[in-house]
Amino acid sequence: MKKYVMALDQGTTSSRCVVFDRGMRVAAMAQQEFPQIYPQPGWVEHDPEAIWQTQRGVMLEALDRLGADPGEIAAAGIANQRETTILWDGRTGEPLGNAIVWQCRRTAERCALLKADQAFAARVRERTGLVVDAYFSASKIQWLLDSVPGARAKAEAGRLRFGTVDAWLVWKLTGGAVHATDHTNASRTMLYDTARLRWDPELCQAFGVPLAMLPEVRPSSGFYGAFRLKGVEIPLLGVAGDQQASLFGQGCTAAGQAKNTYGTGCFLLMHTGQTRRTSAHGLLSTMAATLGSEPAYALEGSVFIGGAVIQWLRDGLGIISSAPETEALALSVPDTAGVYLVPAFAGLGAPWWDMDARGALLGLTRGATKAHVARAALEAIAYQCTDLVRAMEQDAGMRLERLSVDGGACANSFLMQFQADVGNLAVRRASVLETTAFGAAALAGLAAGFWSLDDLRGGAPSGRTFLPAMPEARREALLAGWREAVARVRSRQGGACQS
Repeated sequence: MKKYVMALDQGTTSSRCVVFDRGMRVAAMAQQEFPQIYPQPGWVEHDPEAIWQTQRGVMLEALDRLGADPGEIAAAGIANQRETTILWDGRTGEPLGNAIVWQCRRTAERCALLKADQAFAARVRERTGLVVDAYFSASKIQWLLDSVPGARAKAEAGRLRFGTVDAWLVWKLTGGAVHATDHTNASRTMLYDTARLRWDPELCQAFGVPLAMLPEVRPSSGFYGAFRLKGVEIPLLGVAGDQQASLFGQGCTAAGQAKNTYGTGCFLLMHTGQTRRTSAHGLLSTMAATLGSEPAYALEGSVFIGGAVIQWLRDGLGIISSAPETEALALSVPDTAGVYLVPAFAGLGAPWWDMDARGALLGLTRGATKAHVARAALEAIAYQCTDLVRAMEQDAGMRLERLSVDGGACANSFLMQFQADVGNLAVRRASVLETTAFGAAALAGLAAGFWSLDDLRGGAPSGRTFLPAMPEARREALLAGWREAVARVRSRQGGACQS
């Protein structure tokens, strides 16, 4: 009898394998870090073989920890770091060189030139839902083809293959039999027309990318091939980019449902059903996990500095020794005594889009203590996410009543309650915080018949739900103070503002 589903959760700094039982509980888990490569300032690379070897290693380790026969694994799914770009030889399987990671800014100047062409930028926005930026895969592919000797000739001869990390793992797992990606990962390349569901020939030509090197695009839940683990064949039945996997894992599969991941930054995604929304507030339109030929879409917004502000309190200011201390500090005072922290350490993202803004600690008096500063830091995370929620509500034309949350910082109950209060919505924290891995497992388990859609509708098992309890007048006063604080740190060159 099949008892488990395996998720391969390939992240930016580590590869993990998480095994779930029928009750959607974690039965076994293994994790292994791999080296980060920084050839020069602003450049970030990974060794594709290190990604593969660590991912295969944790599969075997998790299976050993499970203590079960591989024949009890019903299926496997992949969740992956998005946008990271790998090229390899289609005959030998040898990588062309290191992967260019999503964080890498080596193509920023090229993208700035392209973005200056307003007609081209509008075309990218219309077809892909994205903005022209070095974050996405297209300019990374172009850089590799133009910079690695012989690469372009190989590509034009049909020898090279491109893939985001999911496609690389699918290729390796299937022994080179399958070159495929899913809708969510394709939608992050800046080459995929998310309305027509096809690679866009004009955009590929603009970036000098031969169509023949691109993977086949398939639904997120479905057959991707099979691989052998300790002599047993396991079907690979699910693939999704990490944030969309988390959205699915949280049970957000219908228009108006949303999740927020509280990590170093925060990633807020709202499902918009089969309607592809164009944002007026600087959000991205992207594809959500698909279960068949019908498309599914989402709006996505990012907070640059989420949990990183807590790291700053620890490593920069030295006022805490560990992140969990902030909850007790925040609760030790009734409020921030008028202190606001705007953590624009790397500028402000949506809906403000002001890259020249810089952080500030405002409203200090002689009576301000580290407890007030710690509370202001936690509140700043919630304020930024509330800005995104309001922008999404305006773009989607619908009210968000519940936010499903995951990520390390959501373990902080003060932060979750404050998020519910200032956002005026219910905040549902999953009992299983491994929702990205669970999303990959759920997509695979659904295709295997291991779980049904009814089983998965609620998402990962619920832990605690935080309900708004703050009086409206208090909420509005706090938000007005936040908006004033943001206005004081913005630059003259600031972009769009929330209406």
